Amino acid sequence: MTRLISFLAHAVYMGTPLLFGTVGEIQNEKAGHLNLGVEGTMAMGACAGFMVAYKTGSLWLSILAAFLMGALVSLIYAFLTITMMANQNVTGLTLTIFGTGLSNFIGEQMISASPTGNLKLPDGVMSSLKNIDIPLLSKIPVLGEVLFSQNIFTYLSIVIAVIMFIYLKKTKVGLNLRTIGENPAVADAVGISVVKYKYINVLIGGGICGIGGAFCSMVINGGVWMANSVNGLGWIAVALVIFAVWNPARAIYGAYIFGAFMVLKYYFPKNLGFTVPESFFDMLPYLVTALVLIITSVKKSRERSQPQSCGINYFREER
Repeated sequence: MTRLISFLAHAVYMGTPLLFGTVGEIQNEKAGHLNLGVEGTMAMGACAGFMVAYKTGSLWLSILAAFLMGALVSLIYAFLTITMMANQNVTGLTLTIFGTGLSNFIGEQMISASPTGNLKLPDGVMSSLKNIDIPLLSKIPVLGEVLFSQNIFTYLSIVIAVIMFIYLKKTKVGLNLRTIGENPAVADAVGISVVKYKYINVLIGGGICGIGGAFCSMVINGGVWMANSVNGLGWIAVALVIFAVWNPARAIYGAYIFGAFMVLKYYFPKNLGFTVPESFFDMLPYLVTALVLIITSVKKSRERSQPQSCGINYFREER
């Protein structure tokens, strides 16, 4: 039982950056934008969050910096795809290459300037990243140790996912956004500012992705700067949007399921009489991602489909 609880707790831990990335991408796609730049946005958030924490020793400033950097990268994407009508797929892929490369470059320059030859977060930041037990809730058998004894990033990811769910499903502005994602011409005709909604939500989505990147560089890497800290999680997040059927609440358990696949190799029984190569477990999250894409493309339904205008630039004069 102890081993099972540890496995589930680590699944939640590894699912945290996926949850940030998935919720951020849902925000983009609900605005009608298929942003394939999640990986690069998370990479830049990882760089900004780590460097600010390294320089200031403040966890909350680093989270804010990661959010703002993610929003800034998304502003480039928004300008190119909303204002300049550039191809969304190409722009997103370009931002992934740009963001990942720039993040690694800044990290290398900071390491070169460091007298120790590496970058390690201050002890004060590291102590802030330790697991926090929620009073009473952490004492619940199994569930308390799995969900209510996590670090601040995990709690923040759940809060953001719930807020985004309420925003999209229960508010008028959320309804307006969903209308834009389905048919921006109709939204424009009834007086909704399509461009304003698109810009705001693409930037918010990018900021959320940036926080997920900060988790990778600050928590997963143990407080030491490493290049390519996001390591493909942004691509899994894009696929998880489909798994979660564009619902931030469903993204919570979807992220934790994929987090379980990522830590499975550390808990897989060793006494089964045969050996499973470690490379198989490294491949497993991406294999499951591919299967999700195949299954959802075969089993289509109106309620579980991508917003109709997603990936299509809106040109007002064509309505």
